[in-house]
Amino acid sequence: MDFDAVVAFHGHRCPGLAIGYRLTLAALAALEEGRAADDELVAITENDACGVDALQYLAGCTFGKGNLQFLDYGKQAYTLFSRRSRRGVRVVFHRDRLPPELEGDRPALTGHILQAPAADIITVTPVAMVEPERARARCSVRCPICGEMVMETRLKERGGRQVCVPCAERA
Repeated sequence: MDFDAVVAFHGHRCPGLAIGYRLTLAALAALEEGRAADDELVAITENDACGVDALQYLAGCTFGKGNLQFLDYGKQAYTLFSRRSRRGVRVVFHRDRLPPELEGDRPALTGHILQAPAADIITVTPVAMVEPERARARCSVRCPICGEMVMETRLKERGGRQVCVPCAERA
């Protein structure tokens, strides 16, 4: 897939987007998969940086479809799982393997990430995992404090009432 299309989706060209691009392509190749039309792929991202836009664009995994999960680990790593083959891989970017002279030169760093042999900057490891649960529609209920609708599974008990998270945190 064309990196320029990913840049157009994201809004700018940067090293983080290049990292997500390379990680996603490596994972899709390892799984022998293409972009998910629906939820046939599930992705777990360990960061919320620019590269996640590449993951969404290339793999078709999004929060809206329920096949993108976020673990706030601060790592440049993704796990992709194919529901079709029941196989998963974890891909990790190794920033410590980049030439130190590229540090601070964003265009050169981006170019290097895009051109470097995958084996030099990425590891791909098969992972055994239980198939992630498919997204389900949840009922919404009205918060008795703010009056806004909230997914029933996100309610918190405060003062003997089930309220939304923001109201629970203010109580």
